[in-house]
Amino acid sequence: MQKVYLDNAATTQVRDEVIAKMQEALASFYGNPSSTHSYGRSAKTAIEKARKTIAKILNAQPSEIIFTSGGTEADNMILRCAVRDLGITTIITSKIEHHAVLHTAEELKREYGISLQFVDLDENGNPKLSHLEELLLQDGAKKLVSLMHVNNEIGNIVDIDAIGKLCKDHDALFHSDTVQSVGHYPWDVQNTPIDFLTAAAHKFHGPKGIGFAFIRKNSGLKPMIFGGSQERGFRAGTEPFHNIVGLEEAFVKAYDNLEEEIKIVRNLKSHFVKKLKREIPEVNFNGLSDDLEKSTYTLTNVRLPFDKQKGLMLLFHLDMKGIACSKGSACQSGSNLGSHVLNEILNDEELEKPSLRFSFSKYNTLEELDYTIAVLKEFADS
Repeated sequence: MQKVYLDNAATTQVRDEVIAKMQEALASFYGNPSSTHSYGRSAKTAIEKARKTIAKILNAQPSEIIFTSGGTEADNMILRCAVRDLGITTIITSKIEHHAVLHTAEELKREYGISLQFVDLDENGNPKLSHLEELLLQDGAKKLVSLMHVNNEIGNIVDIDAIGKLCKDHDALFHSDTVQSVGHYPWDVQNTPIDFLTAAAHKFHGPKGIGFAFIRKNSGLKPMIFGGSQERGFRAGTEPFHNIVGLEEAFVKAYDNLEEEIKIVRNLKSHFVKKLKREIPEVNFNGLSDDLEKSTYTLTNVRLPFDKQKGLMLLFHLDMKGIACSKGSACQSGSNLGSHVLNEILNDEELEKPSLRFSFSKYNTLEELDYTIAVLKEFADS
């Protein structure tokens, strides 16, 4: 049986260079970065080097990079602190955001009584910018807009510059969950109208448990986690030094090889989409996930022409054949409620058909994709 990993939107294989860097850190630089002796100073120096490296690639200032445990913490921190510290009384988002944003916004509505508004989506799942502008114009409330750059389930890419400009024109703050795009697309935060973004290392071949928030200088946000003075006092707690150097290495390798790896992965997706359409002509793609220009090159979301009963066995069948994929994000794939993203953009008849997310990386091969499609076709014909 072949083993094929096509769930890279959930997490990615860690690069060998990252593992080596982390092993070295664990073995040789184990001092507490807050300690003043040489062991601590060595660790602290490496953390600040990582911060500067990431900032340089993003065209940010080192002080604007705050290390977190990942994207979920970073999203929570930004939204919560914006309401608590900046007087935000309205959050505008969409119903297909990651739950790290949606559930945080819902909780803030319960705790603080803020207004929670949802921008309308078109038939493909993209936010309607005309409706966003209407919401921004509604009243004089202080607003924060939170819209993800690349949707983690259907891969749609929103126009980050157009959204940012609208926010700037109407004095609203703009946060974007960029977990699926940082490490996969170039970023220049000084020339992008955005106030906050979030990233997670394990989405671009780094370790789990580490990420960062970009928080624009002089934002006014105050700490959410209290204790020591780590992260310039913004996030207390002893820094996971080995994870931070792993994040740095993964980030550098992602951007050093970005053009080449985009070409490799884009070719994989193109091959998969074309061949799947040829082998199973009745297949459909959710959102714009078969469009290589309007969706990310890293994933596609496939709706297969099987009835509900047969569809219940599909993921199990693929797993038995050694193929790893998902029916939605890994965060909700165990839920019986189905995908909240697909529930928003598909009708009842379409929702009866099984949908799967296949996501790709540089470690995949055309042969693996051909095997996966052969397994799907065999299942369709059975």
